[in-house]
Amino acid sequence: MTREDILMTGKGDFGRRIGYHRDRLGLSLEQVADRANMSAGYIQYLENHLDMPDRGTVTRLAAALETTVQDLLGGGRDRPPGPGPAAANPVLEVLDPEECLRLVAPGGIGRVAFNGPEGPTVLPVNYKLHNGAIVFRTAYGGPMDQDLRTGVAGVEIKIGFQVDRIDEAQREGWSVLIQGPAHHEPQDEVEKVTQPNVTPWAGGERQLYIRIVPHQLTGRRIHGL
Repeated sequence: MTREDILMTGKGDFGRRIGYHRDRLGLSLEQVADRANMSAGYIQYLENHLDMPDRGTVTRLAAALETTVQDLLGGGRDRPPGPGPAAANPVLEVLDPEECLRLVAPGGIGRVAFNGPEGPTVLPVNYKLHNGAIVFRTAYGGPMDQDLRTGVAGVEIKIGFQVDRIDEAQREGWSVLIQGPAHHEPQDEVEKVTQPNVTPWAGGERQLYIRIVPHQLTGRRIHGL
């Protein structure tokens, strides 16, 4: 029995993954059904039940949802994305600042990069784009509270913020780097940035809001010919 055969026997969150990829692409049940040559009712059934379809159905669904069979089945969750070969003729495209902002606008998970006491540090955070600035939450007394303060009024530390998306099925992806000062929102100004409703996956008491106003935006996109 191959690894894929073992994955096919698991039921787990198969339906949730269908729904996730459908929402990611902004597709209705009918649109996915048309792509996969199935009925919308059957796809809705798969989203809401634990039944596992046959290999052919999973393959067609993966193609319709622009992902891989392994990802749709929940395989490879503990590995970094993009281990497969590059596209046959990859093209590296430089993105302008407007396109960079458009790509990061939906929010999600990004990476904050700064110089910590022990050297370069990169930490993932949940973020939202609000009034042209990146907003995320962290904990008072944590590394991003202590290490991103200069101790001088009106002087802020310039940091990096990176977001990317990898489409393993299409061998495509993009990466955006934002550079700007890290502004710690004081308590009397927090209401200005709470509207985006940033919810950290890490949980805990993360009531310190940090805002990054982009001073420089650069990005790259990789795609096939």
